Amino acid sequence: FKKAYPNVKAKWEKEGLNYEAGFTKDGHETSVIYNPDGLATATEVEIAISALPKPVKDKLAQNYKGAKIKEAAKITKGNGAVEYEAEINGKDILFSAEGKALNNGKTAD
Repeated sequence: FKKAYPNVKAKWEKEGLNYEAGFTKDGHETSVIYNPDGLATATEVEIAISALPKPVKDKLAQNYKGAKIKEAAKITKGNGAVEYEAEINGKDILFSAEGKALNNGKTAD
């Protein structure tokens, strides 16, 4: 972490078997997930709700009519795959950039 983010102070949490470093970068809440071997498996950056891709916003409007999106994030996996997260009704809903739901929503932290 110190090699990738010199001079950054992070708040560390255990997330299952992995470790999450949370910090602010360029004014955005950011977190990096590391496996027990110290390899970054995902980076999550807070984004404006308006920055969600149109297919994701369309799917949210279709499946969660009238629900307010509390937060949004862009998640980049270690393999380069990108997902988007929207927090609605206390749940984190994951989507591909094409708007395909990737989970049924887990309770938001």
